[in-house]
Amino acid sequence: MDAIVVRDLTRSYGPVRAVDGVSFSVQSGEIFALLGPNGAGKTTIVEILEGYRTRDGGEVRVLGVDPATGGRAYRERIGVVLQSAGFEEDFTVRELVRLQASLYPRRHDVAEVIDMVELTDKADVRVKALSGGQRRRLDLALGLIGAPELLFLDEPTTGLDPAARRRAWDLIQQQRKMGTTVLLTTHYIEEAQELADRVAVLRSGRLVALGTPDDLRAKSPLTGTISFRVPPGVTLRQLPDLSGHLHIDGRQVKVFTPAPVADTWRLTGWAVQSGVDLGEFAVSPPTLEEVYLALTGEAGHGR
Repeated sequence: MDAIVVRDLTRSYGPVRAVDGVSFSVQSGEIFALLGPNGAGKTTIVEILEGYRTRDGGEVRVLGVDPATGGRAYRERIGVVLQSAGFEEDFTVRELVRLQASLYPRRHDVAEVIDMVELTDKADVRVKALSGGQRRRLDLALGLIGAPELLFLDEPTTGLDPAARRRAWDLIQQQRKMGTTVLLTTHYIEEAQELADRVAVLRSGRLVALGTPDDLRAKSPLTGTISFRVPPGVTLRQLPDLSGHLHIDGRQVKVFTPAPVADTWRLTGWAVQSGVDLGEFAVSPPTLEEVYLALTGEAGHGR
């Protein structure tokens, strides 16, 4: 049985259609990533699936029930890690995790979960003394303590340093090995590439792509990425006409193109004729991040 089934889901806020006919399913034991820019509808969809927000239309089944009417019995089966959450500052880590565990009929061992998120040496430290990264790991512990069948992770590694982020990835992958289904939202495309079995990309409330990371790359009209640095004294308006979308970061330029050979010929021919040195010039296959930028309309910034 699929852990999540969503069909023609809609939700509006006044005149704004935040979710516009979205359909997808998540298999049991799968890590599924929802990607999209701010305002794409990710949070609204997740809150509907969690049972904390109502829908206007469509069908939603999560763990075989409608989350809108599942009540406490449903919530006892899921774990939620919010993008930001408030804590009772005077509790210790151990006290807070133990309190959360008491809310669930099925639960992990408190000490085991604290160790799992690498907070053993902080177990008797009050929350107000924790760093931002340690608080994020406490978020993960509170989401895991109820031994959830389905774990919702909203930007789970925000605030973690690169090494801690990698360890969090290992922890999330461990949950899949234990049979837990994971629904992940993230702005780190590398995170989705590393963790997700499948990815759904949202734009303006609509689903614009769905598949494995490799599927999305293979199906993309982009067949290559040209990257280079424009030297001082050369404006972007001087570049030749190209078939791809330009993504500009200072003087660093990426061209997401369906015709890498033709665009490379145009660029190099123009550079030689104009006596311009395009630094760090490279041509490569598109990454998942580049496909995502093209799908969400964030690739082109004009000239």
